[in-house]
Amino acid sequence: MNLLRTLFTVSGMTLLSRILGFVRDFVIARVFGVGVATDAFFVAFKLPNLLRRLFAEGAFSQAYVPILAEYKNKQGLDATRALVDRVATLLALVVAVVALLGVLGAPYLIRVVAPGFHADADKFALTVELTRVTFPYIVFITLVSLAAGILNTWNRFVIPAFTPALLNVVLIGMGLFAAPYFDPPVLALAWGVFLGGALQLLLQVRPLMRIGMLPRFKFDPTFPGVRRILALMGPAVLGVSVGQLSLVINNIIASFLPTGSVSWLFYADRLMEFPTGLLGAALGTILLPSLSKLHADQRMEDFSSLLDWGLRLTLLLTLPATLALAILAVPLISTLFQYGKFTPDDVRHTRAALLAYSVGLTGLILVKVLAPSFYARQDIRTPVKIAILALVTTQVMNLIFVWGFGFAHAGLALSIGLAACLNASLLYIGLRRREVYIPQPGWGRFAFQLFVALAVLGSVLWFGAGAAETWLAYGGASRVAHLLVLVIGGAVSYFAVLFALGLRPRDFRRRAVQ
Repeated sequence: MNLLRTLFTVSGMTLLSRILGFVRDFVIARVFGVGVATDAFFVAFKLPNLLRRLFAEGAFSQAYVPILAEYKNKQGLDATRALVDRVATLLALVVAVVALLGVLGAPYLIRVVAPGFHADADKFALTVELTRVTFPYIVFITLVSLAAGILNTWNRFVIPAFTPALLNVVLIGMGLFAAPYFDPPVLALAWGVFLGGALQLLLQVRPLMRIGMLPRFKFDPTFPGVRRILALMGPAVLGVSVGQLSLVINNIIASFLPTGSVSWLFYADRLMEFPTGLLGAALGTILLPSLSKLHADQRMEDFSSLLDWGLRLTLLLTLPATLALAILAVPLISTLFQYGKFTPDDVRHTRAALLAYSVGLTGLILVKVLAPSFYARQDIRTPVKIAILALVTTQVMNLIFVWGFGFAHAGLALSIGLAACLNASLLYIGLRRREVYIPQPGWGRFAFQLFVALAVLGSVLWFGAGAAETWLAYGGASRVAHLLVLVIGGAVSYFAVLFALGLRPRDFRRRAVQ
């Protein structure tokens, strides 16, 4: 299997999901605007998402996938199936209890994560109601992540990459067609989260059956593989909790800022998640199983070479995305969201957050590529220590940027971005010091090629975009047409320059580890 082709396949599925995600956000912005209802929904949806990252995409996956790959490579399918059964059973029971506690304790959770809402009784009550509907999503999505770990280990990447699109489709439908039948209308979005999670889980059943890995109920927490995963999850939970704690603290701060701050940050974050998911998550997804297999077989030179491939590909695709987000902030936001109740003033506030976020985009994506190198070696403590330092740094910067310099909600985004750059830098230094990663020849020439191509790209976008006020005054069709010309022109100019300087697609071909 060609890893570059696999990356394009996974990224293509992710692109579909992200496009649907933007349609979803467009629908939410047009139907509900920016205000009490959207602030309440985004906080309510953020809670199960935080736990999803903790139980599913975070600590669990970091601990589970390397052990699963080791079992598959060294102990055979019967032992691997036994591990899957026992891990799935234990995980399902744990997240079911967590979901129940979340539903019952929703008022207390909102007081913690959005204490500023408590001053407005209606806003607080609405957020609690929405939270109780969305919280069971954690059960569905955690089991979906379990299935994704299994399928990815078998090099079945398409279904896990496509799955998130289902949630967006359901939310779009609920926002467009079901909202008038709910009181309040935003409750339709909460039930969309619940229904979307259930559909995502159902989609995993057939692919798991095909490879003979559909989990069966086997409760045995003393199983050796389960105990190893739990041992790794200890520091992994701490590490992921640190990252999620940073988001919770930022949410707490945002709840005290002017109404709309939570929503402006959300829309800016959605634009940031596009390249982060398309590039960072996709690369991390395809790298972790292969790196885990190479570590299990003690093929350290191949391990370093594969990581080098991942880093070059990351910079090749991430740096132009970072530059484009910064230059095209207003064109992107106005084209995607400036309809209905989403005003030009909302565009300006969201732009401030997006510019601040873009400072750290490369760092955010590099973390998703560098961290799996530690997880594959079953070293989770090092990323945890770095994450703790990043958390402390983020909060110090929050004090400086939000209150010291008066950047308000944009200061929160800037702190996250700069902390991500620090995180990525320390992960890189750690890999170099351990000699886990040794750069391959050719980095100087590669850096020169990127610099020239980025200079040309920046010039094309800057002069092609024009004044921000023009975009705010455009009609919807004019925005879309102009933005398409900019994106296509920028992409063609960037890759044409790289081609002229000698870079070829074959330079990035790589076989998956079987």
